[in-house]
Amino acid sequence: MARSFLSRALHRGDTAEVAALSATSVVALDPVEIPSLSVYDLLFADLADADLDRVALIDGASGDETSYRQLVAQIDALAGSLASRGLAVGDRVGILCPNIPAFATVFHGVLRAGGTATTINSLYTPGEIANQLTSAEAGWLFTVSPLYPQAKEAADAAGIPAERLVVIDGVEGHPSLRDLLFDRAIPPTVRFDPATHLAVLPYSSGTTGHPKGVMLTHRNLVANVLQCERAIGLGRDDRVLAVLPFFHIYGMSVLLDFALLKRAALVTMPRFDLTEFLRTVSEHRCTWVFIAPPIAVALAKHPLVDDYDLSSVKVVFSGAAPLDRTLASAVAERLGCEVCQGYGMTETSPVTHVIPVGEPGVDRSSIGRAVPGTECRLIDVETGAELALPGEGTSAPGELLVRGPQVMPGYLHDDEATSRTLDPEGWLHTGDIATVDADGVFTIVDRLKELIKYKGYQVAPAVLEAVLLAHPEIADAAVVGVPDDDGQEVPKAYVVRTADADLDEETVIAWVQDRVAPHEKVRLVEFIDVIPKSASGKILRKDLRGRVGRHAAA
Repeated sequence: MARSFLSRALHRGDTAEVAALSATSVVALDPVEIPSLSVYDLLFADLADADLDRVALIDGASGDETSYRQLVAQIDALAGSLASRGLAVGDRVGILCPNIPAFATVFHGVLRAGGTATTINSLYTPGEIANQLTSAEAGWLFTVSPLYPQAKEAADAAGIPAERLVVIDGVEGHPSLRDLLFDRAIPPTVRFDPATHLAVLPYSSGTTGHPKGVMLTHRNLVANVLQCERAIGLGRDDRVLAVLPFFHIYGMSVLLDFALLKRAALVTMPRFDLTEFLRTVSEHRCTWVFIAPPIAVALAKHPLVDDYDLSSVKVVFSGAAPLDRTLASAVAERLGCEVCQGYGMTETSPVTHVIPVGEPGVDRSSIGRAVPGTECRLIDVETGAELALPGEGTSAPGELLVRGPQVMPGYLHDDEATSRTLDPEGWLHTGDIATVDADGVFTIVDRLKELIKYKGYQVAPAVLEAVLLAHPEIADAAVVGVPDDDGQEVPKAYVVRTADADLDEETVIAWVQDRVAPHEKVRLVEFIDVIPKSASGKILRKDLRGRVGRHAAA
């Protein structure tokens, strides 16, 4: 990975350049040239004859394989069928589907036909599905039979007719994927500007507010896949476990599209189950395992892991939520692999930073360096003033701002939210508080909206969660601010004990108190069975705040 401009200037001893760069931004070197291509053309237009019969997708449960030849044929056939049935360039199509090989066909078939895919959380209620379909102005919906009841209710509410509710594996009264593929229609010739044409409309998770449609163009997705190619060392002979949901931007872009670009094989899992996860990795000899931190906790601490041969795993790559250094080290040691993490947002397609594979000196608690072509700044959370970047050591914390070709043009039908997030110069305010060192390595301290203000001091939940997870009898933990008897905010820890743990509140409080500043210590502890998290692994802090618990003592 190329060093930042600042790092290179430091290496040369160019003090004038250091001073200039320290007052502005960190910029990744060697920006990627972004071709004016659609996602389909990037991934499949130059598919070599030698790659046609390589395995593209493996159903983790059944072992059924789909070659690149078969996948492209299915994508083209579906695009032709959709066009013949009235799908026009720019029409929106909902996809409510777990991680199965057919997802790749449907997703890329929609994009190949010039449509815009709005991918939907498989756990959504009918009302939530209908809200997204209506907001996205979707005229079609693809789903699977286990999700048909809620899909049908939502489609009816959104005004989607039966002939445009496609049940992939078949339900009477609706077309199936097989029906569409057997139309044998010629794929359409579509023309659009990749820089402005919307490829996807994923929606934010709703953990920090009302879900918003994130407009991502073909250029956004193409740019980020190419940025990943320069930053993540995945190769054509790798087998990639795909348990993180394709409906989420992380699974959609980093797993589905990036793995296909590299001609690797994707092993799909429709949902996370630890036993099935371990069996799939072992049986299919997965080499890259993309996870979220909750899975890392299981890999580090669950006794079941010892029952499976995971020796094929070369890299465990975490994203979607912060991964702690201690937890990363525990996974690496137990599996004998390298553990890295990346950072990004739905609004950035999603990757902006990664820890490069093969650089053990980069702190595993960090998010690594900016991917090529990504600019970064830090601003003071109180004043908005730009923070100077360090000539040595680590900067003061500030809100991370990013700019690059992967940044969204805005939120659908929400100019106000767009203007709050994107400034006129194209800088996206991430809402995350970060530091950066002189080598351009960034570390997320916490979410701006999740900071706890204790007696005027800022307390970062992520810091306390890392301390808690280092305890051998704590399987998982989350920290939120709750009001005490005086109405002041205090840190409260929700803790999941490991099996057979003998752990009480006083022990937990003492453990944290010995490892943090006095104002940061945990003041309340509640033991629960599971930490509520989104499908992408983010802690649902609003759910924890909604729990009824006792107040803190003085």
